[in-house]
Amino acid sequence: MNDSYRAAMGHAPDPLLPPPSLRLTVDREALAANWRALDALSGAARAGAAVKADCYGLGVDTCVPVLRDAGCETFFVAHWSEVAGVIAHVPAEHVAVLHGPLTTEDCAYARASGAVPVINSLEQAAMWTNSGGGRCHLMVDTGINRLGIALAEAGDPRIAALEIDMLMSHLASADETTAMNRMQAELLREAAEIVPHRRLSLANSAGIALGESFAFDMTRPGLALYGGVPRAELAGAIRPVARVEARLLQCRQLAPGEGVGYNSTFIAPTHMRVGTVSIGYADGFLRSRGPGNALRHEGRPLPILGKVSMDMVVVDLGAAPDLVAGDWLEVPWDIADAAQQNALSPYEMLTVIGARLRRG
Repeated sequence: MNDSYRAAMGHAPDPLLPPPSLRLTVDREALAANWRALDALSGAARAGAAVKADCYGLGVDTCVPVLRDAGCETFFVAHWSEVAGVIAHVPAEHVAVLHGPLTTEDCAYARASGAVPVINSLEQAAMWTNSGGGRCHLMVDTGINRLGIALAEAGDPRIAALEIDMLMSHLASADETTAMNRMQAELLREAAEIVPHRRLSLANSAGIALGESFAFDMTRPGLALYGGVPRAELAGAIRPVARVEARLLQCRQLAPGEGVGYNSTFIAPTHMRVGTVSIGYADGFLRSRGPGNALRHEGRPLPILGKVSMDMVVVDLGAAPDLVAGDWLEVPWDIADAAQQNALSPYEMLTVIGARLRRG
């Protein structure tokens, strides 16, 4: 548990707490460089930053100051509960809440905090206006069918009553080359002719790679900030951001025929030296990432043996006979490398990062 987390929880740092056996390292320079690259690729538009889900698992307290100092001025979260962590670092009026107000308490919190609601329905529009109104953003659905008013509702008096800063939509298939992308951009333009607004926003990380005709006034990168490459066009511009390491807890010898882990899904075919490592599915290294995967030490692959446990994995130390308990191993977490993602998307690889690892 790091000092900033303890401070947030009202605890003083414990001087007797030993070093962790897990560590997540965020490359701050790479994060800043990624935002600047995406801002440049946005052309005349300005890039914001999606910082929801604790900056995709990498930590608001770590990432938001970096993005702010790189030049980012607009930040997007999903829940009202995420606002406080972000406005500790940036002005509240620069924070947009994508889920919008569901209750009058949400409206009251928006005014008390200064965060800006994204209105997603006629009901939310009426609630916001009836609670006093003021600056807001508006989401219009152009085909993803999640949140947002229908285009047919754009002329409703409840929408006309809003003080809309940003008129937004969200691409459904920006990571693919499909006519739907162009259709959604055109539908947003149609909505813009009906709804008074100051700015337009459509493109996420993959949408930025589609070109300037999708950028409008504000882009909303998320995954690519944190090292993901949702389209090949971004590959040369995006740098890895997260590095995960775990320590060896114990080394042991296996005899032929001995099993490893729950249900002995791995049986040693010969004498083997193996190591138990301090990471498991509670830390976000899910069981689906075990089969065929490997940890590494100075470039040497250490294949995972058997099932991933809650707090541990076992690896083959055959390629690294010098390793001993306490040594650090690199855990595969390169979200741009599809070969080591197995069943997980890069979004999931980030957002499932466990609390112990984030607080290490």
